[in-house]
Amino acid sequence: MTTKTEEQIPEGYLRDAQGRLVPQELVKEVDRERDELVRELVAKAREVQQLMAKFRAQAMDDIQAFIQLSGEKYDTQVGGKKGNVTLVSFDGRYKVQRHISEHLVFDERLQVAKEMIDQCIHRWTDGSRSEIRALVEHAFQVDKEGKISTGRVLGLRTLDITDPQWLEAMQAISDSVRVAGAKAYVRFYERESDGKSYRPIPLDLAAL
Repeated sequence: MTTKTEEQIPEGYLRDAQGRLVPQELVKEVDRERDELVRELVAKAREVQQLMAKFRAQAMDDIQAFIQLSGEKYDTQVGGKKGNVTLVSFDGRYKVQRHISEHLVFDERLQVAKEMIDQCIHRWTDGSRSEIRALVEHAFQVDKEGKISTGRVLGLRTLDITDPQWLEAMQAISDSVRVAGAKAYVRFYERESDGKSYRPIPLDLAAL
């Protein structure tokens, strides 16, 4: 595959890493051969990438079509493409999974919840609740990208605390969650020789 920039390179020249045009006769043979090999492999990689993208789209469509067909057999209309699905071959040897991963974010109500939690901890401070403060501070820590872990924050709701203000804060956390997007994955598995566990069929070059 030739890029627009490469098409603009005059005959008999190569473009170096600084964007300069260099006559081919001034480029060492090993450098020319390396350049040719890399470009050839990248072109083939792009072809494989396109095939995988096409296969993924087709697999998703086929899975959704089968779900709809299965629903029609029971006079049930299955709406949307959300939800995780596992399809298994009749002999149980192969398994296909469709997984929908939603990206959750918090709106401004998370800060309201954090303030209420801080007020709870301030009221509770008597030397016996330091572990709660540490847990809360950990939950609201941001990562290198400045993002808060939704898992840690939502995990606060599992704490067995019945303080009314705490429960109100937990409700604020629940209300602050919204779905910012979703990513669909399709994975393929083959049963191991033990007849129990499954091993993934890798479509990642690094895993082959």
